[in-house]
Amino acid sequence: MTLPLADLRILDMTNVLAGPFCCYQLAQLGADVIKVETPGTGDLARQLGADPELNKRLMGASFLAQNAGKRSVTINLKSPAGKAVFLRLVASADAVIENFRPGVMDRLGLGYEALKAVKPDLVYCAISGFGQDGPLKDNPAYDQIVQGLSGVMSVTGDKASAPLRVGYPVADTFGGITAAFAVAAALFRRERDGAGEKIDVSMLEATLVSMGWAVSNWLIAGVRPEPMGNENMTASPSGTFRTGDGLLNIAANKQEQFVTLCRLIGRPELTGDARFAQREDRKRHRAALTLEIEAALATRPAAEWAALMNKQGVPAGEVLSVPEVLEHPQVEARGLIKHFPDAPGVDRKVSVVRAGFRLASGDPQPLTPPPALGADTAAIFAELGYAPADIDQLRADGAI
Repeated sequence: MTLPLADLRILDMTNVLAGPFCCYQLAQLGADVIKVETPGTGDLARQLGADPELNKRLMGASFLAQNAGKRSVTINLKSPAGKAVFLRLVASADAVIENFRPGVMDRLGLGYEALKAVKPDLVYCAISGFGQDGPLKDNPAYDQIVQGLSGVMSVTGDKASAPLRVGYPVADTFGGITAAFAVAAALFRRERDGAGEKIDVSMLEATLVSMGWAVSNWLIAGVRPEPMGNENMTASPSGTFRTGDGLLNIAANKQEQFVTLCRLIGRPELTGDARFAQREDRKRHRAALTLEIEAALATRPAAEWAALMNKQGVPAGEVLSVPEVLEHPQVEARGLIKHFPDAPGVDRKVSVVRAGFRLASGDPQPLTPPPALGADTAAIFAELGYAPADIDQLRADGAI
């Protein structure tokens, strides 16, 4: 079946994570995503990752993770000839996505108005740390900076350890997924009214929006969010518990779930204890309740408890490492991992995660491995009408 974004061309001018992650989602939905990279170096993520040898080859693990399903061209945007090539590429595109600091594209003479003159119905998306205006707009933005400014770090950890950074680039990720949603929405509207759009995505705002209750409890109820570690502020017992082997997350948030939990762990009398009888009682005495539950859980490993509780309707799950969850039968059954036996510039199988959803008409997935730097330059420029001799001259002139 045809994927939702088939026949759409998107120019990915982004680096590292937020932008590449956005464009990776669009590529999996069928868009022809063309990475426009700097000659010689390309996306900085090509030099990032846990394998130094891959970094030297400009095929770093950080790049491989977000760029399957794309094609790569190299263009020198500071060269007049390079700009002309880029504008010709824009004329063939449906969307342009960039994550330069605000003003950089305008200074290159390639801002939204300039590109709109070439492609009036263009969807243009600018991803930045803080948005295209405001007092922080010119500040450099990295994930950790945004995590700190957004309040994410203030509620991560417990009272002894907070503030803590979330263990993966959550601000970059939310910025990217927000941008992908906005671009898809703009492309959908364009199909109806033919109008293009300029999209301004702020990583700070995207992260704040994702914080949900932590923000609304302050805005609406006037309650300042506090770090609670592995506890859940809305209920108890709801958090992480020690077992006979491994940690177990339990979310017995409803009264009937708590009653079932007490029966399963052999402590039915806890439901009659005045400290634990009702939801608010349990929240006030969560530390005492945790001690009682952990004493009972010590008789079995986390995996056994999880299976028993879930079977009886009590939400529970082991606390797994990344390698453990990637090998979990649930993840394997859903086919989340896409494997490429061969990838250019890489001496091993490349495995990447697919989109976080499935479609009955055909699941989103990258169809090609991550591209080597500039691997598709000649083919794409030929599609634009450049003759081989023209492409050779552009190379000689340093335009591509």
